[in-house]
Amino acid sequence: MYEHQEKQELLRAFMEAHQVDALLLQRVSSFAWATLGAASYVNSAASFGETSLLITQDHNWLITNVVEAPRLENEELLKTKDWEFEVLPWYQSNQRIAELTRGLRLGADSSFPGAIDLSNDVARLRANLSGLEIERMRNLCRLCADSMKSAILQVKPGQSEYEIAALLSSETLRRGAQPTLALVGTDERVFHYRHPLPTFKKLDKYAMLVLCGRQYGLVASLTRFIHFGTIPPSLKSKAEALARVDATFITETRLGITLGEIFKKAIKAYEEAGYPDEWKLHHQGGLCGFEPREVTATPEMPDVVAAGQVYAWNPSITGTKSEDTILVNKESFDILTETSDWPNILISMNGKTIKRPHILEVS
Repeated sequence: MYEHQEKQELLRAFMEAHQVDALLLQRVSSFAWATLGAASYVNSAASFGETSLLITQDHNWLITNVVEAPRLENEELLKTKDWEFEVLPWYQSNQRIAELTRGLRLGADSSFPGAIDLSNDVARLRANLSGLEIERMRNLCRLCADSMKSAILQVKPGQSEYEIAALLSSETLRRGAQPTLALVGTDERVFHYRHPLPTFKKLDKYAMLVLCGRQYGLVASLTRFIHFGTIPPSLKSKAEALARVDATFITETRLGITLGEIFKKAIKAYEEAGYPDEWKLHHQGGLCGFEPREVTATPEMPDVVAAGQVYAWNPSITGTKSEDTILVNKESFDILTETSDWPNILISMNGKTIKRPHILEVS
C-alpha cells in the first residue's frame, strides 16, 4: 500500500499546485500510472480507456461500466487500493462525472467539457518514475531487447514484412508484454519511409524492425537492422555517422540540462557528420514512460533532465536509424534495451565509450 499512498500524495500535490479541486484521468497511460499498472483499455490501440479516475481531496472515484467492473475488482484488485467504484450500465452515457464535480474546479488529462486541460502537465508528472516503476521499466526493457533479438534471428529472405512483424509481436507477447508498435520495412522501403507499416512485400537483403512494448502501462522502445550479405559501404558509412549523433543525444542527456540544449548539440552532430538536414525529416524522440513519448523534444524546449527519467532518442539518416531506451541516474545513464551479443559501433565521447547497435550482417 505504500506505493499507492505515495501516488495519492503526488496526485493531491499536483492538484494543489494547479489549483484544482478535482482531477479527471481518462487516458490509458494516466490510468496505468495512477493505479500502479492496471489496464483500462479493451482495444489496445485506444488512447482512452473504458474507465475514468476522478480524484478529489477526500475521494478516489473509479467510474466504469458493468462490463469492466468485475475484472477491475477481481483481477486488478483496485477496490483493495481504496478506489471507490461507480458502476454504470453499459448502455448509458456517463453523466456521473458531471454530478460528482458540480461546483468544483476540475482539471483533466485531456480536453473535457468544463475542465482545465492539464494533459501536458500530467504527462510530465507521469514521466518522473518511482523506484518501483524504474525496476518495472528495467524488466520490460530486458524483455523487449530479448524479444527483438529472438525475432530478428528468425528473419530470413523471402519472408513478408507481415511475417516478420508477426515474429516480433509473438516474441514480445509470449514474454508477457504487449507490442503496441511493430514496424517492419524491407529493402527500398527502409529508404522511403520513416514509419514503414508492414506490407506483403518480401525481404531480399535489408530489414528494419521497430518495437514499442508495454507492460504495467510502461512503454519501452528500440530499433534494430539486419542485412543479408555484405553491407554496402554507403549504408555502413551512414550507420556509423548516425551512431555518433545518437551517442551525442545519449551522453548529453544528463541532470540539469534542458531538452533544447541536448537537441541543439545533436543538430551540430548531424552537421559534423555531413547530414545537416536529416533531423528535420523525423522527430528525434524524447522523454518517455507511460507513453512511447511523454514529451517529444524540440530545439527550444525548456524541460530539464532529472534523475529517474527515461528517454528514447531515435535519430535517423535516410536508410538507417538508432533507437534505445535509456534511464538517467544521478551519475550517468543506463542503456536499458541493450542487446547482448550484438555487433556494436563504439563511440568515444565525453570521456566515455558508448556502444550503439550496428546493422547485423548475415553472410
